[in-house]
Amino acid sequence: MKTKNIMIVGVGGQGSLLASKLLGKLLLARGFDVKVSEVHGMSQRGGSVVTYVRYGDRVRSPIIDLGEADFIVSFELLEAARWTQYLKPDGTIVTNTQQINPMPVITGAAAYPDALAEKMKAAGCRVDAFDALSLAEKAGSSKAVNLVLMGRLSKYFDFSPEEWNEAIEQSVPPKFLEMNREAFALGAES
Repeated sequence: MKTKNIMIVGVGGQGSLLASKLLGKLLLARGFDVKVSEVHGMSQRGGSVVTYVRYGDRVRSPIIDLGEADFIVSFELLEAARWTQYLKPDGTIVTNTQQINPMPVITGAAAYPDALAEKMKAAGCRVDAFDALSLAEKAGSSKAVNLVLMGRLSKYFDFSPEEWNEAIEQSVPPKFLEMNREAFALGAES
């Protein structure tokens, strides 16, 4: 199988590392060679965080280059827009519609761009944008956006619900398991 590439992008503290860990476990259980690379920006200060997940028969490098991402999973609209140059022409962006103001917006030096999902679509990107934050809150915590996004991403794969559930069990602390299962299910059903 040719190597497939998934980028997970967001802002520090949103749970992108847990999402990449879950994907890695799922793909390993399916027998793929998997490489996960975490590229931290100013993650502890609300900065951009990027994780690469690559899988296939044989993966030689953990890095995704420009134009190679089959999927970009984004926790926030502006982060999705920042990374579109990495998307393959037939790739898909799965993004939360939440907007988190970066420092230039907070300080008044810039304005948050309008209509980002529409602009990405107009630029030729296939965009699956939805309100993952509301679904996470419905599941019990705004911190469950990562599992809502993984649920939405699951619609693009042929892995069984049992396979996803096993990866969730291996990745999430037991006391948060039910809430995260609910968040995943809400994302998959949306």
